[in-house]
Amino acid sequence: MQAIESARLSLAVVTTGEGAVAGTVSDGDVRRALLAGHGLDEPVTVALNRAPVTALADATEQQLRALFAAHGIEAIPLLDPDGRFVRLAHVSAFRPPDAPPESSAAGFAAAVIMAGGEGQRLRPATATTPKPMIDVGGMPIIERLVRTLARAGVPRVYISVHYKADRIEGHFGDGAGFGIAIEYLREQDKLGTAGALSLLPAPPAGPLLVINGDILTESDYGKILRHHVEQHAAITVGAVQYRVEIPFGVLQTSGARVTGVAEKPSERVLCNAGIYVLSPGVLDLLARDRAINMTDLIESAIARGDAVAAFPLHEYWSDVGTPVDLAAARRFLNKRADA
Repeated sequence: MQAIESARLSLAVVTTGEGAVAGTVSDGDVRRALLAGHGLDEPVTVALNRAPVTALADATEQQLRALFAAHGIEAIPLLDPDGRFVRLAHVSAFRPPDAPPESSAAGFAAAVIMAGGEGQRLRPATATTPKPMIDVGGMPIIERLVRTLARAGVPRVYISVHYKADRIEGHFGDGAGFGIAIEYLREQDKLGTAGALSLLPAPPAGPLLVINGDILTESDYGKILRHHVEQHAAITVGAVQYRVEIPFGVLQTSGARVTGVAEKPSERVLCNAGIYVLSPGVLDLLARDRAINMTDLIESAIARGDAVAAFPLHEYWSDVGTPVDLAAARRFLNKRADA
């Protein structure tokens, strides 16, 4: 993942000792491996595409364009006549300079940031400041979200507010100073983690990005949107992998017989990351101004027969919910600033 992200070419090439291409790993390959229960600490072979599309290093632009179009890929390893890796050809080199990136989040109708909570676990810091306005790395948590959404091309942000709403509204105003239009969903009573969506002034004209206001992440919202569309999903849930260490020997049994013992095993599970994509029809499941949590909305969508997809996040993610989480997030941002 470091190779993919540092080169910004969406693909890592794995070679043999002789320089031949053993396979490639894309961002999507990694996410599929995570969905299958693998972890980022495992060998690259669990995510390896052993039969990638390749071309000779002297391929013409027309030939490469045809391969990109035919296979719907972003990068192609170029080889010498002996099959050794030379370099990567990336589709961005053939796009007009003003073309939006493939991962653009401009396809969202709007984003909703849920910022109405009281942040009880962060007391006393939240006694006078709403949690989304707590400073992390030189700016409020929620401002990082807003600026990221503006850069990604999201046209409008709705912020749900309740606890100390004036602090948030006073900071952002109409969003003009942040390069994005901002409106507010004002909760008179606590509406849970999804109820504020019922306060939207009109049904969205396309997919809606919903983010908890205490999330710090480097996730690519455009990739989440693309996954949502590819999966024909009504809801897509951003998911982080969590490793559970069991501090005991776990018995494997058949009836009363012990068939084996696993000594202090661990289990990987995917957990809700507080980042969602909702298709407009999902909002039909909400009653106006009625409290409901996002988990209940997801369950209702599943019960109705809607497709709900998971999108594993491998980028940095933190739910700044406790003083320990806050300290860790500040360390991360300080380290990145010093890099």
